[in-house]
Amino acid sequence: MTAFATVGFDKLDDGIAVLTLRRPEVRNAFSVAMRDDVHEVLLAVRDDPTVRGLLLRGDGDAFCAGADLTEFGTAPSQAVARRARWERDVWGLWLSIPKPMVAAIHGHCLGSGVEMACLCDIRIASAEAVFGMPEVGLGLVPAACGTQLLPRLLGPGRALDLLLTGRRFAAGEALRYGLVTRVVPRDALDGAAMAVLRQVLRAPDAAVAAAKRAVCEGLDLPLAKGLTLEARLAASLTAARS
Repeated sequence: MTAFATVGFDKLDDGIAVLTLRRPEVRNAFSVAMRDDVHEVLLAVRDDPTVRGLLLRGDGDAFCAGADLTEFGTAPSQAVARRARWERDVWGLWLSIPKPMVAAIHGHCLGSGVEMACLCDIRIASAEAVFGMPEVGLGLVPAACGTQLLPRLLGPGRALDLLLTGRRFAAGEALRYGLVTRVVPRDALDGAAMAVLRQVLRAPDAAVAAAKRAVCEGLDLPLAKGLTLEARLAASLTAARS
């Protein structure tokens, strides 16, 4: 286990890394320090060939209750804040990693918590999980991919409903929307998420990475170009096996 101030990072023997958001006293609110720690973990996941997949979870009674609002306005200047954001582009790094990632969501999953979950490939929630995107009601706009990922996952109409109203919704509703793919009892959550990730890792790493790339890049392409990308990736896998 590698020690960080705001997260836990464990590497298991079967190639799975576990990233645990660890500020339980504030329901794992996403702080500047957590951003930096998550960035370091993601670099390790990306660059370590022995890591094949990542499980994201939260410590205590919540997954992540959103950004730590007590830190708003504490940067020395807007220029300093922007420079730090660009130097540590957590969200761009997250999207660039070809390895499979599964989020295990329980308790409150709000704002940045929803966005981090959306950056994972598969999301599993416990039955008592509560979701919401409160930023607009606070005079803000989601700034960790929320306005871009939610429409891609749920469709623009549903995404706008959730973003503009800021209303909270339960795990069953998240399941109906497609935000999560399954709902399980709280005490079964970690085991269920780990089982799904291990099922994914039965496939060759190259095939998993190619499937992720085909879907993620294909969303931004016209259908004809998406089909060309799919064919090229399929051919590369076939050539590698011959």
